[in-house]
Amino acid sequence: MGKRIRKIKNVRLHREGTGTLLYGSFVIIALAVILWRLFDNKIPFWGFTAVAGALYLVVVNFYRCPKRFFEEDTEGIVVAPADGKIVVIEEIEENTYFHEKRMMISIFMSPLNVHANWFPVDGRVKFVKHFSGNFHKAWLPKASEENEHADTMIEMEDGREVLVRQIAGAMARRIVTYAKEGEECYIDEHLGFIKLGSRVDVFLPSDCKVCVKMNQATTGDQTVIARL
Repeated sequence: MGKRIRKIKNVRLHREGTGTLLYGSFVIIALAVILWRLFDNKIPFWGFTAVAGALYLVVVNFYRCPKRFFEEDTEGIVVAPADGKIVVIEEIEENTYFHEKRMMISIFMSPLNVHANWFPVDGRVKFVKHFSGNFHKAWLPKASEENEHADTMIEMEDGREVLVRQIAGAMARRIVTYAKEGEECYIDEHLGFIKLGSRVDVFLPSDCKVCVKMNQATTGDQTVIARL
């Protein structure tokens, strides 16, 4: 029981949910008051309260943000930038930035996963670019290039570069990126947030050692997905 309580204390709400949750609370309370005063029979009030309360808890779950710290030495380590499932491990020809072969590891985030994104490596943010696009289902191969996405290029201390791509999906229509060009970034820090889940691609040097397998579940900022 003590371990469970400590785990709950380590979960907080993400700042991206503040406005949504406050607005939702106001609407629910206002409608509940109207129903209470409008009907002598309280069944509509209790029915609405039960349904609205359940939906509100689902939304709260979307915005949960557990406190996490990577306990190992971060040198040469690439951690998962998101909770989810590995859906792509493939060496590809990356012609947008690198113009060379790169190892792409993709994590699909379902609506039930934590939606926060973490920096996968230590380094400095070289640039951040946002691209408008479609909203194909995130697990489709074409989603990586055709969907709306945000690219964050990180230059590590040894000069190697890692690209993180946040991708919008059929449900996730808003990508938030906190990374700022020129700023230092570290594992344990938030890179951004994708509302209602979606997908995050990481493009690594082709000689990296992949440490995950297809369909493996990942925990953001905890699971080591590769070593450089």
